[in-house]
Formats: sequence, C-alpha cells, structure tokens
Amino acid sequence: MSVVETVLSRTPEPLRSVLIRHRELLKFAIVGGTTFVVDNGVWYFLKLSVLESKPTTAKAIAIIVATIVSYVLNREWSFRTRGGRERHHEAALFFLVSGTAVVVNLIPLLASRYLFNLEMPHVSRLVQEIADFTSGSIIGMLLAMVFRFWGFKKWVFPEELGGKSRPAGPEGSDDGDVTPLQR
Repeated sequence: MSVVETVLSRTPEPLRSVLIRHRELLKFAIVGGTTFVVDNGVWYFLKLSVLESKPTTAKAIAIIVATIVSYVLNREWSFRTRGGRERHHEAALFFLVSGTAVVVNLIPLLASRYLFNLEMPHVSRLVQEIADFTSGSIIGMLLAMVFRFWGFKKWVFPEELGGKSRPAGPEGSDDGDVTPLQR
C-alpha cells in the first residue's frame, strides 16, 4: 500500500473525496514539505557557518539544492502521469521555471534585509532571524510554490502529453497509488 493510499484510507469521507480529486496537488504539497526541510536545513547550515555574512547567497544555494531534489520527486511521483517530452527538454523547462521561482522566493528576503533593514546592527539577532525565516522561508517559499505549481502543470508536465513516455503499470495504475475508490 502506497503512502498516499494509506493516508486516503484513514481520511474521513468528505475530505477523502476532495483529496482524491486533487491528488496531484496533495503529492506536490508532500514534495514541497520535503524540499522545505531540505531548503531550510541547507540554508541554516550555510548561513550559520561558511556563509554567515551572505544570507541571501546561502538561501540561493539552498534553493538550488532543494530544486534538484524537487525535480526528481516531482518527475517520478507528483507528475508521473504527465509530461512525455524528452528528459533533457523537460529538465530544461523545469529548471527554467524553478530558476524564475528562485527570484520570486528571494524577493521577500531581499526586501526584509535591504529595504526594511531587518538585519544586525539595525535590529537584534533574534529579530533578524525571525525576519529572515518569515520572509525567506514562509512568504518567499509560498509565492514561489504557487508559481511553480502553475508553471509545472502548464509547461513542464502538461496533461496533453501525459502518459506518452511512461507506460501504465498493472491494473491501469500508472504510479501505484490509485485507491480502490478510484477503480
């Protein structure tokens, strides 16, 4: 039984129907949660060590690492039934959309640090860290997530190309997590 099927089997009915209809969004959100942890882990490791004086650079590197993880997870799980382009073309589009999303993600952090001066010595270390986390990891990431979901569905993994490069598995299941409710 797959992760999604397990979650759906334990979900109360009105919500289960909504989740089944929006399965792709649910998978995208799970991948997003995973990459959120990767992003922040790398960011804080770099920001609190080798790139202490360059938090925006540390965030950009963290986003790039998380984006690579995101590509693999989204291609192989979230949008597995979509796409159909040659892998190099699909990857180029993925990283183009993601590169634009990096800029979208960094705008709130840049504004917090350099427009509103929410950095030391203008504010305490605690205020700086709260402002960095709020602007870089909450606001920026949410804005970038909305942009990525739209861009991935529209250009990278379009539905009209779905299934052309990935054969269906047993019982018509293309990714192993179709619930008995959908059959």
